[in-house]
Amino acid sequence: MRVLVINVAASTDRMRFQREQLTALGLEFERIEAITPETLDPPVTDAVWRSWQRPLRATEMALFASHAAAWQRVIELGSPCLVLEDDAMLAADVPTLLGKLESADGIDHVQLETAGRKKVLARRFHPSLPLRRIVQDRHGACAYVLYPSGARLLARRPPAPVDAAISTAYALRSSQADPALAVQLGTAPLYGLVQPIEVTSLVDAVDRPDRRALPGSEARRFRRRRVLGQLRMALRMLARAPWIRRDVPVAGEWPRIDLSGAEEGDGSDPADGPVDTGTCSPVVTSKPST
Repeated sequence: MRVLVINVAASTDRMRFQREQLTALGLEFERIEAITPETLDPPVTDAVWRSWQRPLRATEMALFASHAAAWQRVIELGSPCLVLEDDAMLAADVPTLLGKLESADGIDHVQLETAGRKKVLARRFHPSLPLRRIVQDRHGACAYVLYPSGARLLARRPPAPVDAAISTAYALRSSQADPALAVQLGTAPLYGLVQPIEVTSLVDAVDRPDRRALPGSEARRFRRRRVLGQLRMALRMLARAPWIRRDVPVAGEWPRIDLSGAEEGDGSDPADGPVDTGTCSPVVTSKPST
């Protein structure tokens, strides 16, 4: 299964980590050039970005647009892909699960990540895979398998924080890997895992917009959407009962990635390899050595 890595060009250390990690796991990958607030189209002032339940930060808009580019790439390829943010840390069993998911039916989306918060999941496992159907998940989009059917559904979603856009797409047939096979680098120590590089949140680099500064009519529209969203969530949970609220544990084995021999900036520049000139953002294809 192909891996799509969303990466900001300036984050060379993160791309270096992903190259070493994916090579160690024997996974082929493409780099998706991440969209930034400066390259966002339409720009941050466009009304399209004001359709969620609250005002979005410019970095949230850019992250949504970056994932949307990955969704479009899945549609173009016509096969399931593992979508990664560049701070995703993967367990040793990821290649095994990806191999099984290649031919799985009745699935649009598989969440590999746990983010330190409980998830609402089906009581029973999938009959042949270490997955539970997701009833409600609210956090995490750093590592997920997406099928073309799921990508087409998500491509029609209005802009939102990307984890919310996915978790509120209730037509999506979503499952959770249990145990979880991915964490964000910044949360690795919470699970007793070695964090190979230091990272800070790029989304949190920008403060949330001050809701108190909103015009009254716009503030009321946001509140109305928020109430309707909470109502939809409650009705979904009632309809999917019985379920469990589970703090998904992480897998037992994680590869140790040694970056001491990796070259600075390796794999971060589209000039490092062949560029896909299609409708997606620039992509670099890289294959692990055999």
